[in-house]
Amino acid sequence: DEEHMQYGGPDDGPGKAPPAPPPEQPSFGLSGKLAAETNKVNGVELKHQPPPDAAKPDKKWRLYVFKDGSLQDEPFYLHRLDHYLFGRDINIADVMCAHPSISKQHAVLQFRRTDKPDEFGLPKSAVRPYLIDLGTVNGTFLNGERIEALRFYELLVKDTIKFGMSTREYVLLHEDVAD
Repeated sequence: DEEHMQYGGPDDGPGKAPPAPPPEQPSFGLSGKLAAETNKVNGVELKHQPPPDAAKPDKKWRLYVFKDGSLQDEPFYLHRLDHYLFGRDINIADVMCAHPSISKQHAVLQFRRTDKPDEFGLPKSAVRPYLIDLGTVNGTFLNGERIEALRFYELLVKDTIKFGMSTREYVLLHEDVAD
């Protein structure tokens, strides 16, 4: 009779163990891990990822730094990269900002190729500067107004930018504008 008995089968009664779950199938969906790895500089994960329309500027933009109304040092030349990170982290910031109210990764000046209507209403493509605050506590200010975090704001010639509680003001100009 033992040859007809089944052990661990469906007739085990009330103390039987639940069936084993099916083995986990591999997931080939996007996890974001690879993107996070490619968005690191010096081992630090960057908060900003350039958008698909990022482009190097076709004008020679400059950022002049003022403190208490007087010009500080040489201007920053902004025509070699498609974006510039402002912050306190010396390992990753393109433009160092030492004030304690400024975050390690505070804001980004991003150049983007965008279309806007010209004087005839036709779309005109150009590389334009934009500013984005990276979700900071003390904020980023454009012409004296705090900007909303994680949203791009188009910058115009002679716009003034401030970060956190710092008294330094950054004024945006390009080579075609008389100083």
